This record gives sequence, C-alpha cells and structure tokens, in this order.
Amino acid sequence: MSNLVAKSAIDRRLAEIVSPVIEDMGFELVRLRLMGGNTPTLQIMAERPEGGIEVDDCAQISTAISAILDVEDPIEDNYTLEVGSPGIDRPLTRLKDFDAWSGYVAKIETSEMIDGRKRFKGTLAGVDGNEVLIEIENHGEEVTIGLDFDWLADAKLVLTDDLIREALRQRKDAGQIDEAQFDEIQEITGSEED
Repeated sequence: MSNLVAKSAIDRRLAEIVSPVIEDMGFELVRLRLMGGNTPTLQIMAERPEGGIEVDDCAQISTAISAILDVEDPIEDNYTLEVGSPGIDRPLTRLKDFDAWSGYVAKIETSEMIDGRKRFKGTLAGVDGNEVLIEIENHGEEVTIGLDFDWLADAKLVLTDDLIREALRQRKDAGQIDEAQFDEIQEITGSEED
C-alpha cells in the first residue's frame, strides 16, 4: 500500500483492517486518514475500480467498517467515521491514478528535495514504470520530468474548467445528471474556449 493511501503507522494499521472489507463490497480504498482533535475523525475515501461512488454506497461501506472496527477496536477513543468519494479535485494516491488523469493539472509534493524543490505543479503526462511523469515550467520552458512514485508525499488534481467538465461528462455517462443540468453547468464554467 502506498504512503499516499495511508501515511502514519495507525493509518496503515486501519487501512489493513478496512481495505479487505471495502474490496469485498466491490470498491477500492483511495485514501484513509485519522485526523486528531477532541473527537478524532476517521476519513475514508473509496470508489469503484472504474471510478465513481454513490451516497448509498458510502452509507453501506460506513456500516460495514463500523462493524469491523468495533470488533478490532484499533482506535481507543470515541471517533467519528466519514466515508466519502474522492471529489473532483481528488487526491492521487495510486500509480494508476496518475495514468488515469493524464492531461490534467496536478500538484505534487515529494518527501525529499529534488533539484532544490519539493513542490511541483504541472500537467500529468502518464506513468513510465514506477515514475510519475509531469510537465512543469522550468525557466519559461515546458519540460517533462519523472518523479519516482515512492518519493511522493502528497498529490492531488487542481480544480480547472477542464477537470470540472470531465467530471460532469463522467457523471452524465453514468446517467447521474441529465442533459439540461449538464448544459447549465457548462455555461457556468464558461465553455466558449473549446
């Protein structure tokens, strides 16, 4: 499991418990984080292997996870469980995510300094072996660099008009929104640049 899916030791332990439950239900774990606070929040993002998840699915996953966590009891305090979709400006946590969202703008943070920097923003250009390819601007020129997947500390898509349109198209294809709604939203995002 990549660091991006589950970072800390407790996150990884929890991910090992909940991941099989989620997979048995036909979904994949995208990200798991146990957030601190007076009442800790266990935040879980999941989706179908081909992408997408419904509110009802989240509720069912939540019920199943609550049941197994009651038995395993890895979190000592009371906590709140949140199960949701990755959202439009989603975190990229698996190598396949970088391939699937090739052509879209992302922000990537590395755990170590690379060429004097840890933050990269640019257009994803797929993957090559274990490397994530990203086009960045370097002294006014577009260059494509490869970042080893294991170096990544954080990565997410940046909300752009293109990304919003793609997310809407996917929902429309899945029959989740009708044409009229789609056209209205197209107008809002300003699609005259097409």
